Amino acid sequence: MTVGRYAPSPSGRMHLGNLLCCLLAWLSARAKGGRVVLRIEDLDAARCPRPFADALERDLAWLGLAADEGGSAGGPAGPYYQSERSAVYRQYYEVLAQKGLVYPCFCSRGQLHAATAPHRADGQVVYPGTCRGLTAAQAAAKAAARAPAWRVRVPDETVAFTDGHLGFYAERLAKDCGDFVVRRADGVFAYQLAVVVDDALMGVTEVVRGADLLSSTPRQLWLYKTLGLPAPRFYHLPLLLAADGRRLSKRDGDQSLENLRGRYTAREIVGRLAFVCGLQPEPAPCAPADLVAGFSWEKVPMTDITLPEGLF
Repeated sequence: MTVGRYAPSPSGRMHLGNLLCCLLAWLSARAKGGRVVLRIEDLDAARCPRPFADALERDLAWLGLAADEGGSAGGPAGPYYQSERSAVYRQYYEVLAQKGLVYPCFCSRGQLHAATAPHRADGQVVYPGTCRGLTAAQAAAKAAARAPAWRVRVPDETVAFTDGHLGFYAERLAKDCGDFVVRRADGVFAYQLAVVVDDALMGVTEVVRGADLLSSTPRQLWLYKTLGLPAPRFYHLPLLLAADGRRLSKRDGDQSLENLRGRYTAREIVGRLAFVCGLQPEPAPCAPADLVAGFSWEKVPMTDITLPEGLF
């Protein structure tokens, strides 16, 4: 059976881009007769207090996008809050460590951006391997002054896959990705490791998420393989942009559900989102369940979607 998921980070009220991702993840799974898991990605517990997660669940239920398991309702693969899963991540982190793939990194974010390190097309720094060759004595000396993050060594190989929506994508890990962090200096396990472990252990077979995470997929597929875990199929959807072309942001309060609930019904919000992503010809009110029979990824645009002026 298809098992989809949505895995929001409750650092604030959801905006329309978050809602579109949840809607498409729900529809993609339901159209295949599948189930949906809700996982709360609150690794940074200070930024993601539980009241935000609770509000998120209420919002999803109000919209008709309640999950089959997860969140506060729990289920067989719980806990479904990443802040409660550190012991699970530690087990898989140790697998990487026992393979000799993990090493301490003492570079600060500022040092990496100031260095003449390679950059991706999206501006992200590709880690140049500064700390990869440190001896045990050198690492110990640095650790006396600064707690390290922990990176995983990636091989010089190409990882390719076919996205369910955007098609073929490939990266050469050493060149395009570089060694990446799997545990932060404060001891919190990093997103890249946590999301792989969680999706595998929660039985997720398809992942629907924004195209801004497309470049994370090759390193995650390598982690699945390295850890001996089953990988899901990926579907990356275009980003939803404000009418002026800006990316929507929780920090800016752009089109947040907190504001929209006072102006629109749940059916009006769902209908307008369905319209902008090609699932219906006009922004007529509807429930998510009304869209299941006609859902197809072929209807969803391949490029970023700009909200029409005045739609919300």
